[in-house]
Amino acid sequence: MKISTQLLGGLFMVIAGILFAVSNTSVQYLSQTLDPSAIAFFQYALAFIFIIPFLGIKGSKNAINSKHRLLHFVRVALSVFGVQLWTYGLAYVPIWQAIALVMLSPLFTTIGSGIFLKEDVSKARYIATLVGLFGGFIILSPWSDDFNLYAFLPITAAIFWSFASLITKYTSKDDNPLTIVAYLLVLLLPVNYLFGYSHILIPSDTTTWGILILLGIVTALAQFAIAKSYNLADASFVQPFDHLKLPFNVLAGWLVFGYLPPGELWIGALLIIFAVTIVSRVEKNKKEIAEQL
Repeated sequence: MKISTQLLGGLFMVIAGILFAVSNTSVQYLSQTLDPSAIAFFQYALAFIFIIPFLGIKGSKNAINSKHRLLHFVRVALSVFGVQLWTYGLAYVPIWQAIALVMLSPLFTTIGSGIFLKEDVSKARYIATLVGLFGGFIILSPWSDDFNLYAFLPITAAIFWSFASLITKYTSKDDNPLTIVAYLLVLLLPVNYLFGYSHILIPSDTTTWGILILLGIVTALAQFAIAKSYNLADASFVQPFDHLKLPFNVLAGWLVFGYLPPGELWIGALLIIFAVTIVSRVEKNKKEIAEQL
């Protein structure tokens, strides 16, 4: 039985969600002994080493000849800030809360498309965005005794990544997934080093190295899976599959750390998922109408 291109794109998004659950749990585990900026450096340095054999000479030439080189630089600059904020966030925030808050990213994309790209954003999209942000407020729970200011780090990371995602989708029309991932990993390397050079210490135990190597491999595969997903299917189609990353990460956090999220997580998460689904539906309908004209 042949799988449609759209469903294959959804499958790659599910795979990315599983891989990111492994990655996020590894980062949080390593943050007990390593500085977050050092973890980010090793994570993407090892991911780059892993992807080199798959890139090959032909892939390297395609990456160099990309007509979106400037956009790739901008995308990576946004991603760098997102990576640093996200890594620090995982060091201080429970994994379930960080993942739920970063799910706000598509909603920030909606706001950005209206403000910066001057797109015609419907009232339905703005209302859905407000509902999603209210869901994020519930998850943040600033009234709680457990409220942590570090919880704003995943939200800020989501803002940076929302704009990086817009550029990724735009460049995926002309560049293959390996090119997109290659630019990300190559350009992240020196910038992450600048952020973390004063904290980078070579681990002395094999366990830490083993987790770092696993983290690098999983990161490379996850980035490729996302790029491949966007390459195969519409963003509005694969977005519901992206919601699965929340239960994947909750499960990983429970298995490794014994974290049990409170009930308000699911209330807030459902509001965010509802909002993102509405925004995706509106986008899909708008695209279908445009194609018929």
